Amino acid sequence: MSLAERLGAALAVDHAPLLLPGDHYEFDPAVRGNPAAVLIAITDRAVPGVILTQRTETLRRHAGQVAFPGGRIDPEDDGPIGAALREAEEEIALPPRAVQVVGTTDSYRTVTNYVVTPVIGVVPPDLQLTPSEAEVASVFEVPLDFLLDSANQREQVAQYQGQERRYYEILWQDRRIWGATAAMLVNLSRRLRWAA
Repeated sequence: MSLAERLGAALAVDHAPLLLPGDHYEFDPAVRGNPAAVLIAITDRAVPGVILTQRTETLRRHAGQVAFPGGRIDPEDDGPIGAALREAEEEIALPPRAVQVVGTTDSYRTVTNYVVTPVIGVVPPDLQLTPSEAEVASVFEVPLDFLLDSANQREQVAQYQGQERRYYEILWQDRRIWGATAAMLVNLSRRLRWAA
Protein backbone atom coordinates (compact mmCIF):
# COMPACT_ATOMS: atom_id res chain seq x y z
CA MET A 1 0.00 0.00 0.00
CA SER A 2 1.43 3.38 -0.99
CA LEU A 3 1.80 6.25 1.46
CA ALA A 4 -1.07 8.12 -0.19
CA GLU A 5 -3.32 5.01 -0.06
CA ARG A 6 -2.54 4.43 3.63
CA LEU A 7 -3.31 8.05 4.45
CA GLY A 8 -6.50 7.90 2.39
CA ALA A 9 -7.66 4.80 4.28
CA ALA A 10 -7.01 6.57 7.59
CA LEU A 11 -9.12 9.55 6.55
CA ALA A 12 -12.02 7.27 5.67
CA VAL A 13 -12.36 5.84 9.20
CA ASP A 14 -15.07 7.56 11.29
CA HIS A 15 -14.05 7.93 14.94
CA ALA A 16 -14.65 11.65 15.35
CA PRO A 17 -15.86 11.43 18.99
CA LEU A 18 -12.38 10.26 20.02
CA LEU A 19 -10.63 13.23 18.42
CA LEU A 20 -9.60 16.58 19.87
CA PRO A 21 -12.20 19.14 18.72
CA GLY A 22 -10.40 22.34 19.65
CA ASP A 23 -8.14 24.33 21.95
CA HIS A 24 -10.92 24.33 24.54
CA TYR A 25 -14.16 22.46 24.72
CA GLU A 26 -16.60 25.06 26.00
CA PHE A 27 -16.93 27.12 22.82
CA ASP A 28 -20.47 27.71 21.63
CA PRO A 29 -21.04 25.59 18.48
CA ALA A 30 -23.70 28.09 17.38
CA VAL A 31 -21.01 30.78 17.06
CA ARG A 32 -19.48 30.37 13.65
CA GLY A 33 -15.69 30.23 13.53
CA ASN A 34 -13.49 31.77 10.86
CA PRO A 35 -12.64 29.17 8.19
CA ALA A 36 -8.96 28.36 7.69
CA ALA A 37 -6.89 25.52 6.26
CA VAL A 38 -3.40 24.10 6.65
CA LEU A 39 -1.38 21.72 4.52
CA ILE A 40 0.07 18.66 6.23
CA ALA A 41 2.66 17.91 3.55
CA ILE A 42 4.14 14.43 3.97
CA THR A 43 7.28 13.56 2.05
CA ASP A 44 7.16 10.35 0.02
CA ARG A 45 10.39 8.70 1.10
CA ALA A 46 11.42 5.47 2.85
CA VAL A 47 11.05 7.29 6.18
CA PRO A 48 8.31 9.87 5.47
CA GLY A 49 8.52 13.29 7.08
CA VAL A 50 6.21 16.23 7.67
CA ILE A 51 7.11 19.69 6.41
CA LEU A 52 6.74 22.35 9.09
CA THR A 53 7.57 26.04 9.36
CA GLN A 54 8.97 28.21 12.12
CA ARG A 55 7.17 31.55 12.01
CA THR A 56 9.14 34.79 12.17
CA GLU A 57 9.48 36.61 15.49
CA THR A 58 8.05 39.79 13.96
CA LEU A 59 4.52 38.48 13.35
CA ARG A 60 1.71 40.04 15.38
CA ARG A 61 0.18 36.64 16.21
CA HIS A 62 1.88 33.33 16.99
CA ALA A 63 5.37 34.81 16.52
CA GLY A 64 8.13 32.19 16.51
CA GLN A 65 5.75 29.25 16.70
CA VAL A 66 6.00 26.05 14.70
CA ALA A 67 3.11 25.65 12.27
CA PHE A 68 1.90 23.99 9.11
CA PRO A 69 1.75 26.23 6.05
CA GLY A 70 -1.75 27.66 5.96
CA GLY A 71 -4.15 30.43 6.81
CA ARG A 72 -7.57 31.92 6.27
CA ILE A 73 -9.79 30.58 3.48
CA ASP A 74 -10.38 33.48 1.09
CA PRO A 75 -13.58 33.79 -0.98
CA GLU A 76 -11.65 33.16 -4.20
CA ASP A 77 -10.12 29.92 -2.87
CA ASP A 78 -11.49 26.57 -3.99
CA GLY A 79 -12.39 25.61 -0.41
CA PRO A 80 -9.91 24.31 2.16
CA ILE A 81 -7.78 22.47 -0.41
CA GLY A 82 -7.39 25.56 -2.57
CA ALA A 83 -6.54 27.70 0.45
CA ALA A 84 -3.99 25.23 1.84
CA LEU A 85 -2.23 24.90 -1.52
CA ARG A 86 -2.22 28.68 -2.06
CA GLU A 87 -0.85 29.37 1.41
CA ALA A 88 1.86 26.70 1.04
CA GLU A 89 2.96 28.27 -2.22
CA GLU A 90 2.99 31.76 -0.68
CA GLU A 91 4.74 30.75 2.54
CA ILE A 92 7.32 28.19 1.39
CA ALA A 93 7.16 28.22 -2.44
CA LEU A 94 5.67 24.71 -2.58
CA PRO A 95 4.21 24.34 -6.10
CA PRO A 96 0.59 23.12 -5.93
CA ARG A 97 1.26 20.71 -8.82
CA ALA A 98 3.86 18.94 -6.63
CA VAL A 99 1.21 18.01 -4.04
CA GLN A 100 -0.76 14.78 -4.38
CA VAL A 101 -3.82 15.76 -2.33
CA VAL A 102 -5.10 12.81 -0.31
CA GLY A 103 -8.02 14.65 1.26
CA THR A 104 -9.10 16.67 4.26
CA THR A 105 -9.36 15.51 7.83
CA ASP A 106 -11.04 16.60 11.04
CA SER A 107 -11.41 20.34 11.59
CA TYR A 108 -9.87 21.85 14.69
CA ARG A 109 -11.14 25.01 16.41
CA THR A 110 -8.48 27.31 17.82
CA VAL A 111 -8.75 29.57 20.84
CA THR A 112 -8.63 32.51 18.39
CA ASN A 113 -11.89 31.18 16.82
CA TYR A 114 -10.51 29.75 13.60
CA VAL A 115 -11.95 26.47 12.38
CA VAL A 116 -8.93 24.91 10.72
CA THR A 117 -9.31 22.14 8.15
CA PRO A 118 -6.12 20.10 7.72
CA VAL A 119 -5.44 19.06 4.12
CA ILE A 120 -3.28 15.96 3.79
CA GLY A 121 -0.93 15.85 0.81
CA VAL A 122 2.01 13.74 -0.30
CA VAL A 123 4.97 15.56 -1.82
CA PRO A 124 8.21 14.39 -3.43
CA PRO A 125 11.22 14.34 -1.11
CA ASP A 126 13.92 17.01 -1.19
CA LEU A 127 11.90 19.75 -2.87
CA GLN A 128 13.60 23.15 -3.01
CA LEU A 129 11.47 25.18 -0.58
CA THR A 130 12.02 28.89 0.05
CA PRO A 131 10.48 30.54 3.11
CA SER A 132 8.64 33.84 2.66
CA GLU A 133 10.76 36.35 4.57
CA ALA A 134 7.74 38.20 5.93
CA GLU A 135 6.14 35.16 7.56
CA VAL A 136 8.48 32.18 7.78
CA ALA A 137 11.87 32.08 9.49
CA SER A 138 12.66 28.51 8.42
CA VAL A 139 11.26 25.35 6.86
CA PHE A 140 12.17 21.94 8.26
CA GLU A 141 11.08 18.31 8.15
CA VAL A 142 10.32 16.02 11.07
CA PRO A 143 10.00 12.23 10.71
CA LEU A 144 6.32 11.27 10.54
CA ASP A 145 6.85 8.28 12.85
CA PHE A 146 8.30 10.56 15.53
CA LEU A 147 5.38 12.99 15.35
CA LEU A 148 2.77 10.24 15.43
CA ASP A 149 4.33 8.29 18.31
CA SER A 150 2.06 8.85 21.33
CA ALA A 151 5.12 8.65 23.60
CA ASN A 152 6.29 11.95 22.07
CA GLN A 153 2.90 13.68 22.43
CA ARG A 154 2.97 15.20 25.90
CA GLU A 155 -0.16 16.64 27.44
CA GLN A 156 0.52 19.89 29.29
CA VAL A 157 -1.48 22.29 31.45
CA ALA A 158 -1.31 26.10 31.49
CA GLN A 159 -3.37 29.03 32.72
CA TYR A 160 -5.03 31.04 29.94
CA GLN A 161 -7.38 33.94 30.63
CA GLY A 162 -7.85 32.76 34.20
CA GLN A 163 -8.71 29.18 33.27
CA GLU A 164 -6.76 25.97 33.18
CA ARG A 165 -6.13 24.82 29.61
CA ARG A 166 -4.77 21.50 28.42
CA TYR A 167 -2.72 21.21 25.25
CA TYR A 168 -0.22 18.90 23.59
CA GLU A 169 3.40 19.52 22.79
CA ILE A 170 5.95 17.53 20.82
CA LEU A 171 9.65 18.30 21.32
CA TRP A 172 11.93 17.53 18.38
CA GLN A 173 15.57 18.57 18.50
CA ASP A 174 15.44 22.28 19.42
CA ARG A 175 11.87 22.75 18.19
CA ARG A 176 8.70 22.93 20.28
CA ILE A 177 5.58 21.90 18.38
CA TRP A 178 2.51 22.69 20.45
CA GLY A 179 -1.05 23.93 20.52
CA ALA A 180 -3.22 23.49 17.43
CA THR A 181 -0.35 22.11 15.31
CA ALA A 182 0.41 19.38 17.85
CA ALA A 183 -3.30 18.64 18.36
CA MET A 184 -3.86 18.13 14.63
CA LEU A 185 -0.90 15.71 14.62
CA VAL A 186 -2.41 13.86 17.61
CA ASN A 187 -5.69 13.54 15.69
CA LEU A 188 -3.86 12.28 12.59
CA SER A 189 -1.93 9.74 14.67
CA ARG A 190 -5.18 8.38 16.11
CA ARG A 191 -6.67 8.03 12.63
CA LEU A 192 -3.57 6.23 11.35
CA ARG A 193 -3.68 3.79 14.28
CA TRP A 194 -7.32 2.94 13.50
CA ALA A 195 -6.49 2.32 9.85
CA ALA A 196 -3.49 0.09 10.59
